Amino acid sequence: MRTHDVVVVGAGLAGMRAAIAAKEAGADVALVTKIHPVRSHSGAAQGGINAALGNETDDSPENHTFDTVKGSDYIGDQDAIAVLCEEAPGEIIQLEHWGAIFSRHETTGKIAQRPFGGAGFPRTCYSADVTGLVILHTLWTVCVKLDIPVYEEYFVTELIRDGSGNCAGVVAYDMIHGNIETIGAKAVVLATGGAGRVYRPSTNAHASTGDGMGMALAAGVPLKDMEFMQFHPTTLAANGVLVTEGARGEGGYLLNKDGERFMTKYAPNKLELASRDVVSRAEATEILEGRGEDGCVFIDLRHLGADRIKERLPQIRELAIAFAGVDPIDTPIPIRPGAHYHMGGVHVDHWGAAPHMPGLYAAGECACVSVHGANRLGGNSLLETVVFGRRAGVAAAQYTGTLGGKPFTATNASAVDFERKTRELLDRTTGPFQHTLRDELAGTMQEKVGVFRTGDELAAARETVLALRDQFKNVQVNDKGKTFNQALIHTWETGWLLDLAACMCEGAVTRTESRGAHSRTDFPERDDANWMKHTLSYLENDKIRLDYSEVTVTKYEPQVRTY
Repeated sequence: MRTHDVVVVGAGLAGMRAAIAAKEAGADVALVTKIHPVRSHSGAAQGGINAALGNETDDSPENHTFDTVKGSDYIGDQDAIAVLCEEAPGEIIQLEHWGAIFSRHETTGKIAQRPFGGAGFPRTCYSADVTGLVILHTLWTVCVKLDIPVYEEYFVTELIRDGSGNCAGVVAYDMIHGNIETIGAKAVVLATGGAGRVYRPSTNAHASTGDGMGMALAAGVPLKDMEFMQFHPTTLAANGVLVTEGARGEGGYLLNKDGERFMTKYAPNKLELASRDVVSRAEATEILEGRGEDGCVFIDLRHLGADRIKERLPQIRELAIAFAGVDPIDTPIPIRPGAHYHMGGVHVDHWGAAPHMPGLYAAGECACVSVHGANRLGGNSLLETVVFGRRAGVAAAQYTGTLGGKPFTATNASAVDFERKTRELLDRTTGPFQHTLRDELAGTMQEKVGVFRTGDELAAARETVLALRDQFKNVQVNDKGKTFNQALIHTWETGWLLDLAACMCEGAVTRTESRGAHSRTDFPERDDANWMKHTLSYLENDKIRLDYSEVTVTKYEPQVRTY
């Protein structure tokens, strides 16, 4: 049995930042990942990372904090948001010292910052339109330098609890050799990303299947605010590929089929740079009321000029040519809102600790601290990965230090038991296949749990998800092999997606208000008297039970949100 003080599950930005911090704190740490670290979905982040550097403006962490609180529709925890914004400049400087190459201001040579939606100042640092990829490669070089071991192509299947209820490690499927193993740990950090693949289409990679959330839920840990799924305003109509908010930050216009710059009606002050939920609803309204074209509106970059597009948005131009058949230098890009980011996740504090399981931590999109509340501001997701990845790594290392020389409590019995259950699954020769269930799930969520929601549609979606979960109990796998069994992996992933969808539907049906990305046409107003609280989802006896926790308000009382 392999053992480490700290095991980090997932090797994207949050995972690698956590591993680096734990290593620097003196812990024996390892990364466990189902794909190579530089193939992580973090690399798909394009537009930038927020920090109030104050290079060319009077911006400050306090301004950043207020914008984030307002963007969250006042349901983000303000103490955690203050941590995010206050630690942001230090993380940017650290990344630059490690070698991250940011775009520079043309005259001062300082790190360039572009405006993003919902922000009072240009505070989004960027590397053209490949910011996530640049930071991902930077952190990978640090992991290599620190000689952090990586269990690559290991698919983690469940968390292990000891007799006292503490997290004691993980069970993982070694794809290369076909073995199921126990990896013992004194602390585990979940950094497995989001669950965007519960929708179709989605900007998320095929690997974004909510693994960490699903494992935590199955282990008795609650998930927080699962009803809040962000729809990004600009995704390619054909396949959901992301068109960065940086395109609007650089000055792109949104147009309907009549050539009207429609954001003047919905956000007359901020226009295209209103918060994402506002812009997505505006686009959806234009399309629903017949002012779209083939279910799309358009983003127009032509006025920026060829040189600026090639310098600042080169990847967006390539994607538009390849997948939309248009060159943004001379033709607007057809776009529509698409499922993008989950504000919900594993319930943790602002050190990433899960209060319901000592020794378990989470960071990044799979966690809910909560700094995004009901709506995330663009540029805050990359920031969250490095700020709370570092904090989770430090906290996990410190926790293992308190255990001293206590022995590892996980045993190979955990792997043996899971291998037995896996063999039973592979021996099954009747029942549905996972892909048919996942296809129906994704279509249902897209149709009924989308930008606009109603109680009747949400209730219907909940019933469909419950029926699919019931069918999943008899799922079969056509590939019976031991090594690189992708059919088996996809089956495990689909099980988690079904559980997470059940949490999302239950929370959305119950939250009888509109707040941020949760927009109910039958309850169009925000209801602070009854719903200024977080939703907690528990899995008990195969059913979802809801509970609630208070929102932390420090200095910003809820206000009417306008842009």
